[in-house]
Amino acid sequence: MSTVFLGPLAGRESGELAVAHALLRRASVGALRAAVHLYRPAAPAVVFGRRDTRLPGYAAAVRAAEDAGFATAVRAVGGRVVAYTGKALVLDVVRREPQAVGAMDQRFQSYGELMAAALRDLGIEARVGPVPGEYCPGAHSVNARGTVKLVGTAQRVVKDAWLFSSLVVVDDQERLQEVLTEVHGHLDLPFDAASVGTVRAEAPDATLADAHTAIARAWGIEGAAPAELDAETRELAERLEPDQRTES
Repeated sequence: MSTVFLGPLAGRESGELAVAHALLRRASVGALRAAVHLYRPAAPAVVFGRRDTRLPGYAAAVRAAEDAGFATAVRAVGGRVVAYTGKALVLDVVRREPQAVGAMDQRFQSYGELMAAALRDLGIEARVGPVPGEYCPGAHSVNARGTVKLVGTAQRVVKDAWLFSSLVVVDDQERLQEVLTEVHGHLDLPFDAASVGTVRAEAPDATLADAHTAIARAWGIEGAAPAELDAETRELAERLEPDQRTES
C-alpha cells in the first residue's frame, strides 16, 4: 500500500523537489515502501536539469525566467529544462525496489502509457512518444496527436529505490511558449514553441480538477485519504533543499 500525499508539501518549488528527493532517500534505506505525491504547483516555475546548470548561458536563463515571473529551481531527476504554472499537475511516485536500475525503460513505457490513458479519458488523442522540437526531449514523453507535448516524465534511481516524476501541463500554453523560447535561447538548446501543448488546448471543457481526477483514478489513488509528511522526511527535505536552488 502506498502512502499518498495530495497537495503541495513545501509551498515552493525547490522545497517540493527536495521532498521528492527526501522520499527517495527514505525508500532507499527501507524507511518507506512506496509513496505517491500528486499536487498542483503553488507558483509558476522554470526547473532546470543538472546538465543545464553547466551551460554558459545558464545564469542568463535563470534571470530571464525570474524576470518573466517564474521561480527557478534545479531538479535531481534527469532531463532538461521545463516550465509550468499553477495550472499544471506534478505526480511523483517513489518505491523501494531492489535492482531498480534494470527496469528503467519498462517504467518509462508502462507509466507513460498509464498517463496517456488518463488523458484519453478526457477525450484527448494521447500517446507515448517524442515530439520534434520539444522541451526536455525524451523517447517517452506523452503527446497529443504526435504533435504537441502534454506530459514530461523523468526518473532517478538510487540503491534499492526509484523516483518516477511526471509533469502534466493543463493550461497557460502561450505563457509557457514565451518563457521556454527565451530560456532555451540563452541555453542555446534546440526548441520549437509549437511543440508545447496543454490539456485545455486539446480538451477545452476539461478543468484542472478533471485532470486531477483522471490521473488519480489511473494511478489508483482516487478517494485516498491524504497522509501528512513525517518529521524525519520533512527534516531531510529541509537539509536537501539548498541543492535544488538556482544561483544566477
